[in-house]
Amino acid sequence: MTVELNHTIVPARDPQASAQFLADILGLSVDPPLAHFTPVTLANQVSLDYDQLDDFEPHHYAFMVSEEEFDAALARIQDGGIAHYADPACQENGQIYRSERTEGRRGTYFRDPDGHLMEILTPGGAGS
Repeated sequence: MTVELNHTIVPARDPQASAQFLADILGLSVDPPLAHFTPVTLANQVSLDYDQLDDFEPHHYAFMVSEEEFDAALARIQDGGIAHYADPACQENGQIYRSERTEGRRGTYFRDPDGHLMEILTPGGAGS
């Protein structure tokens, strides 16, 4: 058997709201509760299990999406008035990045309701 990531815990002050925020951006659904977790399952079957905590440090989560999914997610970010940035320091407001090193990979960063730094990025490569 190969080693695979199965799930990760995402601390949140309001797990349902934070899970719904991410699901809405990515065009996914929030799964039914699992014990005290609010999961969002990705296409590769890895789940983000939102758990209620009041005190935590923000984390970074990056999501590989297709070109079409990127365009749709970016439109939802923009339509929702959510600040997004071309850099992880959140200095280049309202922009996306393009990486020549990865043959046209596009990406952007945004914060969720709990301050976690979320990133969407495309694979890049030929035809990007």
